[in-house]
Amino acid sequence: MEVLQRTANRGSVSTGYNIDNSLKFEADNTEYLSHTSSGSSGTKLTFSFWTKRTELDSSGSNYMLLAGVIKAGESVNFYFNADKIRVDAGNGGNGYRIITNSVYRDTASWYHMFVVIDTTLSTSSDRIQLWINGVRQTDLGTDNQPTQNFSTGVDVNNAIWRYGAYDNTYYHYSGYIAEAHKLDGIAASCTDFGEFDEDSAIWIPKKYSGSYGTNGHYLKFADSSSLGTDSSGNSNDFTLNNIAAADQATDTPTNNFAVANVLIGTGGFFVTTEGATKGVLSTAGPGNNVGGVSLMSTLAPSSGKWYFEAQNTNSGDVYLFLGVADTASIGYTDGYVLGGQNGTTPSIAWRGGGAYDGSAKVYSNNSATGSSVNWETEVVGVALDLDNNKIYFHKSGTWINSGDPANGTDNGGQYDLPTAEDGQWLLGVSGYNLATWLLNFGGYTTMSISSAASDANGYGTFEYAPPTGYYALCTKNLAEYG
Repeated sequence: MEVLQRTANRGSVSTGYNIDNSLKFEADNTEYLSHTSSGSSGTKLTFSFWTKRTELDSSGSNYMLLAGVIKAGESVNFYFNADKIRVDAGNGGNGYRIITNSVYRDTASWYHMFVVIDTTLSTSSDRIQLWINGVRQTDLGTDNQPTQNFSTGVDVNNAIWRYGAYDNTYYHYSGYIAEAHKLDGIAASCTDFGEFDEDSAIWIPKKYSGSYGTNGHYLKFADSSSLGTDSSGNSNDFTLNNIAAADQATDTPTNNFAVANVLIGTGGFFVTTEGATKGVLSTAGPGNNVGGVSLMSTLAPSSGKWYFEAQNTNSGDVYLFLGVADTASIGYTDGYVLGGQNGTTPSIAWRGGGAYDGSAKVYSNNSATGSSVNWETEVVGVALDLDNNKIYFHKSGTWINSGDPANGTDNGGQYDLPTAEDGQWLLGVSGYNLATWLLNFGGYTTMSISSAASDANGYGTFEYAPPTGYYALCTKNLAEYG
């Protein structure tokens, strides 16, 4: 059973407590954090963190470790395994573990993961508890609880706590992690870290005010120059492995940014990495029967004005599209190209690419406009006006055909959106023939950013400033304008 909980944090709720940063982990880059413990009993442990997945593991062939302590003999680890959640306690010597029956595949939202282990309890079923978004998980396919007073070895001398990987070789994670707490010798409550919003019933974070114990830590990833800093007061700082300042993100549980939706079918041709902001067509393309594949946003606004950027970094005969598609379209879910070609309607997109037929055009439901400027490896952008059903495109900051999104004037560069079916629009790109797309919705990107421009609310980091009145596609902006 797939779980898309009603309590999932997909939208912004005013909490009075904001999480400003997260850390992006990429399995392909062997990115992880590590810290060596100094010794403790290991009978009581709490860890709490938020995560947004950007890669799935439906086959179960590769476990994805979010957090855990590694020590010969005994350990405590937290995995996604075949998209189920597995918690090990004493894995090396005794194999105590719980595994959910449900799978967790929502890549558009943040999950709050909370685990409390207390082997001193007399009720055996309570010794390992897993809570997700404020709800205890009791539908378990495996429920092998520790014996009473069993020592997990979680903080014995020289045990290594890691986020993002088991070690250099095994179980690497792809996704974002935020607000990571570990309590040593303390069995806390889930409500110490979050609460249900009384209006929406969404589980939201709150500030933890308790103690941490000797080997406890709190990672908030606030300082890009020192992302492993422990803010608990214990100075249990983490060492970075293949993680740099650029891996800090503003995509968080209190302001969820759009990324590429890895659940949308791309025929298996796009390989999506880097926090679901990079897509590589690693083969010569999906064939003429499809004509291209797409990377579309996880968020779909129905009103307001929105801005995003993208860049293809692979020159040559790549055939590129940049634009939007209505969520009612069947085509985009099959990975078809934007602009209405091969059945993707309603859709409108600007076509470019190195060896194209000599004149770039804007395609709306497969009907082409007059010629426009061509593009290939430049930063290109979209201004989507859903209040007036218009769209504008820019190349390197210059709006094509003199369109003016800030003033809403045409000048030849303002394009009408096709008639919507359900009125919710996904923003994105498509490619064919070895395209390499970098997406920037504002929360995280691997694009080279020199100007670091934000929208009028201060959200997003872009190469070019969003036009006046246009905003980054994130949940705080959606709550206000969408």
